[in-house]
Amino acid sequence: MPGTLAKAGLALIALVAAATSAQPQTRHRSERDRPPKEVERPAPPPSVDKRDSVVTAVGGFNGRPYWLALAQCGGIYFKLNVLYTGIAVQARAVKPDPKINAEYTRKLNEAISDATAFFNGADQFLATDRGLERTDAVLTYDEQSRAAGERVKTVAEALAAAKACPVLYQACQQALPKACGAVLVPTS
Repeated sequence: MPGTLAKAGLALIALVAAATSAQPQTRHRSERDRPPKEVERPAPPPSVDKRDSVVTAVGGFNGRPYWLALAQCGGIYFKLNVLYTGIAVQARAVKPDPKINAEYTRKLNEAISDATAFFNGADQFLATDRGLERTDAVLTYDEQSRAAGERVKTVAEALAAAKACPVLYQACQQALPKACGAVLVPTS
């Protein structure tokens, strides 16, 4: 009997050991085991060319190439479109409010229209000044426009950042109406 009891005890210990090792092993990750957080990297400096037409209007864009200033404004208006879209979706699906939905749908469509006008102007300048095709022009200004849009996080920040853009576009229309021929919608 003592031998049987000893064998049963050993079997029980083996069973407990097997059950314990079968449980999922969890451990807390230390800071060094965690993957690094994604760091927001700044856009590389734009490649400025001697052939680039430069903004001569008074303001924050003075001295910059037109294509760069227009692309940055396009990025800001595109981000404004994204922010307005979020508000419109909330008013449409989450907390239905037809009035807010209609207002912000109108605003997001205006922001899309303005972003398109700025991007088309940047395309035109890169085509005229550097002889780039549209695809190459987009690749030239994409990171700069994206970085400008990513800097703004709220509608108020986007509107503040876009405040100088209509003046820039007016200067562009006066200097080179062919490149900046679209009519901008006043953004509110």
